[in-house]
Amino acid sequence: MTGFSANSFIRGCAAWLAGALLAVFLANPVTAGARSDLVRPDRSDYLNLARSGWVFEFNTRRMRRPADLPPIRFDSAEVATGEICLFGDPPKALSRQIIHSFTELLREVYERRLAVTFAGREIENCPPHQRVYIRLYSGAPPYARLNADLRLLDREFDIRFPPNWNEPVRSPAQANGFFGRRGASAHLLISQPPTDEMSDLQRDYYTSILVEELFQVVSFGADILKADRESPFLSKLQEAPVNLRYVPWNSERYMTGLLRSNPKGLCGFDVFMLHALAAADLESANSAELLDFIETHFDDLRARTERTLRHAAYAPMIDSSCAPLPD
Repeated sequence: MTGFSANSFIRGCAAWLAGALLAVFLANPVTAGARSDLVRPDRSDYLNLARSGWVFEFNTRRMRRPADLPPIRFDSAEVATGEICLFGDPPKALSRQIIHSFTELLREVYERRLAVTFAGREIENCPPHQRVYIRLYSGAPPYARLNADLRLLDREFDIRFPPNWNEPVRSPAQANGFFGRRGASAHLLISQPPTDEMSDLQRDYYTSILVEELFQVVSFGADILKADRESPFLSKLQEAPVNLRYVPWNSERYMTGLLRSNPKGLCGFDVFMLHALAAADLESANSAELLDFIETHFDDLRARTERTLRHAAYAPMIDSSCAPLPD
């Protein structure tokens, strides 16, 4: 995921460190196999992941923010029960299915249905002041439209980008999140399959990138770098370094490599953390209070997660190899 550093709620110092370490490993492609064996994590694994993904300091040189900006505060429920505006290229059947399943998952966890608006081609058709804006595209990345979208958000939320600032398209799926002077919002740019007919590889790939970005925006926090290539994924969308530089995004090599570098869907831990964020109801998830809440209510959160994972409707979004929960 990507974001404008001065105002982003997507990046934190943990994500910055992950990016720095990634450069060290780019020369050594990952050989998959980590998700071939089902491994049951323990409670300490979950607590360590929660600490890595959510409890970190924003006040680094990279994250320095103007003094007049409101404090960074992330309440998952504000996004999870807010509004989504979907626009761009017409959504394919897979995109509609995943977005519907994901919003149903949020309805179960947060006990409120998410409002989704289908706004046609352009962001200008969206209702004002949405929480999440999703531009879908098929084919070449829409660089100009992405930056036109972000300039509209700049005006809407008073983000105040630097003069002549432009956001590159760094990956087939990316999210930019901002805390402006008139509130917080997120913009997702997601590649979708060119047609409704696709191979199993394509289905897994396009499902994975859409689920990851939706989850990241709602759950907040930082991506977790997975430098250990032998152990299985537990997630918060762990990323293992893989060298895909200059590989075309629509190629089988790229799709295969990306699927090997992170879980192909949500793991049990990810669903567990949605329940934790919803039940904790903290003013800000970026807090050690979240860890205290998880430790105190672990058994109840695990039980809620088990019930959720039994729903067949969510199966397309779940990576079964990392679904097992701690005893």
